[in-house]
Amino acid sequence: MAEAASEAASEATAVERLAEFAVGCRDTGLPEPVTADVTGRVLDVIGNCLAGQAEGGPGDAVLATTRGWAGTPQAGVLGEAGRLPAPSAALVNGTLAHTLDFDDTHLPSVLHPSASVVPAALAAAEEQAAGGPALTAAVAAGIEICDRLGMASYLPEIRNSLFFENGQHATSICGTLGAAVAAALLYGLDTAGVAAALGIAASMGAGILEANRTGGTVKRVHCGWAAHSGVAAAALARAGVTGPPTALEGRFGFFHAWLNGRYDADALLGGLGSRWETLRTVYKPYPSNHFTHPAIDCALALRDKGLDPADVAEIELGMPEPTLRTVAEPMHEKVRPRTAYHAKFSGPFTVATALLGGGGLGVYLDDFTDETLHDAARLALMDRVTCVPDAEAGDIFPTAFAAVLRVRTRGGAKLEHRVASSRGGPGHPLSRIELLTKFRLNAARALPGAEIDPLVAAVDGLATARDVSGLVALTRPQ
Repeated sequence: MAEAASEAASEATAVERLAEFAVGCRDTGLPEPVTADVTGRVLDVIGNCLAGQAEGGPGDAVLATTRGWAGTPQAGVLGEAGRLPAPSAALVNGTLAHTLDFDDTHLPSVLHPSASVVPAALAAAEEQAAGGPALTAAVAAGIEICDRLGMASYLPEIRNSLFFENGQHATSICGTLGAAVAAALLYGLDTAGVAAALGIAASMGAGILEANRTGGTVKRVHCGWAAHSGVAAAALARAGVTGPPTALEGRFGFFHAWLNGRYDADALLGGLGSRWETLRTVYKPYPSNHFTHPAIDCALALRDKGLDPADVAEIELGMPEPTLRTVAEPMHEKVRPRTAYHAKFSGPFTVATALLGGGGLGVYLDDFTDETLHDAARLALMDRVTCVPDAEAGDIFPTAFAAVLRVRTRGGAKLEHRVASSRGGPGHPLSRIELLTKFRLNAARALPGAEIDPLVAAVDGLATARDVSGLVALTRPQ
C-alpha cells in the first residue's frame, strides 16, 4: 500500500504537487516562523503601497483605467475610497506595491514576490470576507511558490537567473502563478482547483526588463498585472476552467516556453513544507534597484568616515558583472537619468546621492525627485564615477549583493570600502525597529501620524483576526 502511494506521488505533476502543498498550508497550518514572517511581508507591502499612492504617476493612471472598467465592487484600493472588482483592486495595489522599487527581494533568484502575491491575496480575502489565518496561509503559499519558481530558473554555472539573462522579468512572470495560488486558496478551491489556477496562470505571466536600462513606467505595472492575472486565473478555475496538468514541465509548458527547458526540479519541489524559501526573502532599506544597495552602503560608510563629496576627484564602483547591465549600462543613460524613477537604476546616481546625504534609513524617497535629478552637485559626482566588474563581488552574487567603492580625493588620498552583504541582505537583516521605521516613513506620506499605529496593530494581529475586511479601510485617511 505504501509503495502504491509512493508511486502515485511520484507520478504527480509539478502543479499538482505545488497545489497539494498550498492546500496543506491552508488546511493544516503554517510553522510559527513562517506565520510571523508573513506579517512583516504584509506590513511592508502596505507601507510601500501608501507611499506609492502618494507618489501618483502610473498608480493614478491604473486606478483611473480600472475605474473606467467598472464592474462589481468587491475589494478596496489601499489609501483610496471606493471599491473595485477583486482583479482590478489587485491590479492597482500591485502597481502601487512595485511603484517605488521598494519591495522585498528573494535571493538568489532576484525576484520580488510580495508585491504581486500580497495584493492578490488582499483582494480575494476582502471579496470573500476571509479571516486572518486564511489570508496568512494564502500569502505564505503564494510567496513560497513564486520564490521556488524563481529558484528553479537559477543556474549556478552562470550565477544568475535564466529569466534575467533572457531579459524577462521573473517577478511578474512567477508572481502571476504565486498570486493565483493565493487567490485560489482564499476562494476555497481544493487541490484540483488550485492546480487548475496554476495551469491557467502559466498562460498569463509576462514582463520584460528593458525599462530597467533605458526608462519607461511600464515596469511599475508588472506586479499589478501579475496580481490581476492571478486573481483572474483563480476566478476562472473556480468557474470551471482547467489548465494542463503539465503546465510547468511539459514540452510546451512554462519552463520550455520561458527557459528552453532548463530548470532545477529540486529547487522547485524539493523539501516542500520543510525548506522555506519565503524566509530567505529580504527587505529593502533603500527605494532603489537592489543591485545599487551595496554601493549605497559603501558610499554611506565613506561619508560617515568623513569623506567630503567636494573633495572627490574619481570614484570607481566595483560590482558583480551581471549587475552592470542594469545599473551601469548604457553609461550615458546612467550618468544622466531621464526620470527620477530611472535614477533608481543608476549606480552613479545612487552613489552620488549617498555621498551627499540621504534621509530615511540612509537614502529615501525624497532623494529621487525632479529636483535631485538635476542637482548640480549630484551631476558633478556622477561624472566622476566609473563602474567596473569586481571578481570578489561576483563570486558572492547572487546569494548576497556585494560591492567595493574606491575614491581618490583631490589631494591624492585613496579611500576604499567593501560590503560583502548589503544592508537588509542575508548577512545584515533589517531589525524590527528598522522595518517599522521604513513603514512609518512610507505610511506618513498618505496618513496622519495618529492613524499609523492602529494600522500597525491591525497587521500585527493579522494571523488571528476573525475578519480582515477592515484592514484596507484603515489605510484611508479618516
